[in-house]
Amino acid sequence: MLDATRLRDEYDRQIRAAEGSALAEGMTVETDGPVVRVLYPGRGFVSVPRALRLDDAEMDALIARQRDRFAALGQPVEWKTRSHDLPADLTDRLRAAGFVPEDEETVLVAATVHLAAPTPPPTGVTLREVDTDADFHRIAAMHEQVWHNGRDWLAASLSRRKAASPDNLRILVAEADGDVVSAAWLEFADGVDFAGLWGGSTLAAWRGRGIYRALVARRAQLAADRGAPYLQVDASADSAPILRRLGFVELTRTTPYVWTPPVTA
Repeated sequence: MLDATRLRDEYDRQIRAAEGSALAEGMTVETDGPVVRVLYPGRGFVSVPRALRLDDAEMDALIARQRDRFAALGQPVEWKTRSHDLPADLTDRLRAAGFVPEDEETVLVAATVHLAAPTPPPTGVTLREVDTDADFHRIAAMHEQVWHNGRDWLAASLSRRKAASPDNLRILVAEADGDVVSAAWLEFADGVDFAGLWGGSTLAAWRGRGIYRALVARRAQLAADRGAPYLQVDASADSAPILRRLGFVELTRTTPYVWTPPVTA
């Protein structure tokens, strides 16, 4: 049985630190007191410790400085919150500063060893690890079909991150009749016990056939080979029930709060 309280403490200690240190090409970091700002083309990111021990005025000023820094760059910025963060009214203060919440996800963790057994995909589907720009564009095109919005940025992001740290990003596709029907990737950070599961999108016509579970198992095998004891995922409402059935346990909930520059005429 996993000790969720202990693992959440390790998650706070290890993963939050890695957010501001595992950088791809084109990313830079700025420190503002307890906050780390990650700047890169597209959308910036704010990483914070679990507890921000500031008075009300200091807290509001800290939030305003992050917003204003990215306003000067003309870029949106994400402040990733967790449900156990302090102060308890942090999300109210973010809203007051113009940050808007996106969908809540559940942070789930499982022991790698319990999920690394071979799990074949359904008949007619093959899993393949990829590392070329051509395949990254195929993944982005599949994502556009799933999410019904532009995903050109995804191919560039995968390419940039893979080039920066090829051993720390493992990208998988599930293919049927030569088409990408699902994709997912596995991300490591040096000195971190948690290997991150990301992606996991599947075309609607191919859901419910075991592809997602096969991709989880294949990534667990890669994580086991690397010696990572735990798998961690920010799970959507669709994937969380599947992962719970596989033995994942909840550590916290996470919601990105995003500030976007106003559109000018």
